[in-house]
Amino acid sequence: MILDYSRYQYLSIQCDNGIATLMLNQPDNRNAIHAEMHAELEHVWLDLQADPQVNVIVLTGAGKIFSAGGDIKRMINRFGTDEGWQTSLAIPASTKRLFQGILEVEKPIVAAINGDAVGLGATLALFCDATVIAEGAKFGDSHVKVGLVAGDGGAVIWPILVGPNRAKEFLMRGKLMSGKDAHAMGLVNHVAPAEQVLESAMQIARELNALPPLAVRWTKLSVNKWIKQQLNLILDASIAYEMLSINSQDHHEAAKAFLEKRAPVFKGN
Repeated sequence: MILDYSRYQYLSIQCDNGIATLMLNQPDNRNAIHAEMHAELEHVWLDLQADPQVNVIVLTGAGKIFSAGGDIKRMINRFGTDEGWQTSLAIPASTKRLFQGILEVEKPIVAAINGDAVGLGATLALFCDATVIAEGAKFGDSHVKVGLVAGDGGAVIWPILVGPNRAKEFLMRGKLMSGKDAHAMGLVNHVAPAEQVLESAMQIARELNALPPLAVRWTKLSVNKWIKQQLNLILDASIAYEMLSINSQDHHEAAKAFLEKRAPVFKGN
């Protein structure tokens, strides 16, 4: 059975010798994860799991950026509208589908973080099984900088990787760091010059591809039992808080200020 990936509009999937390269494919929009790309990311793991051609997955971004996270322009346009309200009601379930899909696909996922990875983009990378980052990439979860709770997975995965206090400080301050610093801090596994990131990830993927598949896959699933436990413990509350904050005036002000390149004025409402 050969699966047809041509239906994916915002993702590119190429399979070669057991390795699938899954690319966020909107470079003109900094690979921002809007609703349509999010929906594709929720479902692509099911296809990759079912594809007998695929043994290992490499996740990367088209162009020079991995992902800028959420689409700020869309957030502004739907603020206070019925579409915005309906979107906020749907996001908790879709967010859970996304991260459960990543954790439950048996095949190992190597993230090739080829450039800046911010917000949901950073979280998406951190949920992968191995990570290689460009040394000069900007990396972090800047949700609070746009008036949002870091609820769509950041509150789950950061404490696992760097401990609660470090995670809280970086998430509450919305701090970005270089890829080199993210590696030194233990957020990501490997660091490389930008032009070598994809090849470094491919080397890991080729090594995994040559190992006994069942042993690799079930080792991943065993460790992921703990991560899934944290996901189930935290995500419902954290994403609900984020959906409350997405309807706040502070979020709207932060998003507008970001696009207008000015300092926001927050009022706590």
